[in-house]
Amino acid sequence: MIHQQPDAFPETFLWGSASAAYQVEGAWNQDGKGPSVWDVFTKIPGKTFKGTNGDIAVDHYHRYKEDVALMAEMGLKAYRFSVSWPRIFPNGKGEINEAGLAFYDDLINELISHNIEPVLTLYHWDMPQALMDEYGGFESRRMIEDFNQYCVALYKRFGDRVKYWVSLNEQNYNFNHGFITAMHPPGVKDRKRFYEANHIAFLANAKVIESFRKYVPDGKIGPSFAYSPAYPLTSHPEDITAFENAEEFMNNWWLDMYCWGTYPQIPFRYLEEKGWAPTIEPGDMELLAKGKPDFVGVNYYQTITYERNPLDGVSEGEMNTTGQKGSNQETGMPGLFKTKKNPNLETSNWDWTIDPTGLRIGLRRITSRYQLPVFITENGLGEFDKVEKDGSIQDEYRIDYLRSHLEQCRQAISDGVDLIGYCSWSFTDLLSWLNGYQKRYGFVYINRDEENENDLRRIKKKSFYWYQNVIKTNGENL
Repeated sequence: MIHQQPDAFPETFLWGSASAAYQVEGAWNQDGKGPSVWDVFTKIPGKTFKGTNGDIAVDHYHRYKEDVALMAEMGLKAYRFSVSWPRIFPNGKGEINEAGLAFYDDLINELISHNIEPVLTLYHWDMPQALMDEYGGFESRRMIEDFNQYCVALYKRFGDRVKYWVSLNEQNYNFNHGFITAMHPPGVKDRKRFYEANHIAFLANAKVIESFRKYVPDGKIGPSFAYSPAYPLTSHPEDITAFENAEEFMNNWWLDMYCWGTYPQIPFRYLEEKGWAPTIEPGDMELLAKGKPDFVGVNYYQTITYERNPLDGVSEGEMNTTGQKGSNQETGMPGLFKTKKNPNLETSNWDWTIDPTGLRIGLRRITSRYQLPVFITENGLGEFDKVEKDGSIQDEYRIDYLRSHLEQCRQAISDGVDLIGYCSWSFTDLLSWLNGYQKRYGFVYINRDEENENDLRRIKKKSFYWYQNVIKTNGENL
C-alpha cells in the first residue's frame, strides 16, 4: 500500500541502540568472572579474523560511564545490552558472583540517571564454559533449570528497574553456526543435534518467560529473532515452492514456536522422514504453550532470495567474514531451496543485501501472522570506516542505510504494525564475532584494530549527530 502521508512515530517510541557483553565489555577474567564458550573458542587458531577475541574488546566494563555519557549526549531513549552469564555465575550455576551483579546494577543505574530505558538481554551467546564441559550446554535438558535459575537471579535483582527484557538472542543464527557450519561453539556439523538443541532452547525460553510473569509482572519480555524474510528468485512455481520452504524452515520454525508454542506441520513432517525431528517428551508442549512473548524482537539486516535446489544440489558454501566483496557462496538444503543473489539489490562489502523495504515486509508478516507488537532490537550496517586527516569519520553510507530503514519503519507503522522501538546495531564499534574489529557498526568509532588496542579513544562519527537529530525530532527529520 502507498500512503499519501505516512503516520508519525509514536511519542513513546524507543529510539535506541544496542550491544552484547562479549563484544564490548572486555575484562574477560576480572572480578570473579568465569570463562564463557567464546573465551575458549576464539583462542582456537583459525576460528576468527586474525585471531581476534573479546579479552579487552572495547573495554566497556571499565568505560561504561563514558559510554553512557555519550548515549545521553546523543539523546538515546533506550540502550539494549546483554548480561554475561559467567560474570554472574562463574560456573553457570551454584554460587553467585556479587561483583558481576554489581557491575550491571551500576550500568542500569547510570542509564536510568540519564533517562535511558535499559533493555536487558538475558542470553547473547556467551554460555559459561563450565556448562558446555559438564553436559554440552543446550544439548542437555539440564540447561533448562540452570538457565532459569540464572534468569530468576536477574529478575530479582533488576526487575524493579528494568521493564524490557530479551530472552534468547538470535537462537536461529547462533545454533546454525554452532551445529550446521561449525563456525560458532560447539563447532560441529550435525543436523540432528541442531534440531535437538534448538528444541531444548525453546523449552528454556518458555521456562524463563513463565518465571518472568511471577517476578516481573509489570515487565515485557520476548526473544530476538534474526529475521531474514525470504523472497523467490522468480515467479516460476518451483522457485515459489523453494521460497515457501525457506520461509517455513528458516523463519516460521522459530517464530511459530516463540509465538504459538507449536512447530509448523510441513517442516516437522519432513524432519521426521529424515530422522532429524527433535525428541518431544511428555510435558514439553504444555511448557512451550506458556512461553508466549509480549513482543517479537527482530534483528534485521537483510532479505535472502531463494530458488529451486535439486536433491543433489548445493548444501554448504563459504561465508564472507573478511569484507572481500563477492566471496560469499550459495548455501541451501538439497531438495528444498538454495540461496541466490538478488539482481534487484545492492550488497555491503560483506555481501549482505541492502533492502530497506524487506524490513517493512518482515514487520508486516509478523504482525499479520502473530498479532504481536514488534521491537526492532538490531539493525545496522557493518562497513570499513576511515578517520580523516581532520579527525572526522564521514560515514554517509551508514546514514543512508539507517535513514532508508527508518523510513520503512514509518511506512510499517502506517500499515498497522505496533512498533515499540528501534535499536540500531551498534552504539560503539565492537568486536564483530568472526569478523574482527574492521567491520564497524557504531555511531562512535573506537580507536583500535585487530593487532593493537591503541588508546580505545571514542570518536563521534557523522552518523552520531544525524541520529541525535532524528531522536530530537522523534523521526520527523530523517
